[in-house]
Amino acid sequence: MSDSCCGGGHSHEAPGATTTVATPVDLDRREDQINLSPVAATKVKSLLEQEGREDLALRISVQPGGCSGLRYQLFFDERTLDGDVVTDFDGVAVVVDRMSIPYLNGAVIDFVDTIEKQGFTIDNPNATGSCACGDSFN
Repeated sequence: MSDSCCGGGHSHEAPGATTTVATPVDLDRREDQINLSPVAATKVKSLLEQEGREDLALRISVQPGGCSGLRYQLFFDERTLDGDVVTDFDGVAVVVDRMSIPYLNGAVIDFVDTIEKQGFTIDNPNATGSCACGDSFN
């Protein structure tokens, strides 16, 4: 199931943060982690260049809310928190908090740019349903 989402914002670094770094071997979907397509990685790099910041990571989380119960949040973040999982995709750091990991394992973040739609999409095998607004799932 594919859901559109986007977001923005910056946060401050938490002292004593720890991270786990895993680097995917190839671009095939891995079921034990989040996945970032090459197109999405290129778009994130472009956005970071526009921001003029190399110290930011793309944070992806699942939050309560939306008409189907849960919704995605994507934003740039300069902090890492205890329990965060950081995965590097061709120089793009993707951060997922420990509470969101079970909901996002195996999900693929992509970027589409067509006449009908532009933005990041999430193809999530864990999503059992979504609502018409496109940024909520259960």
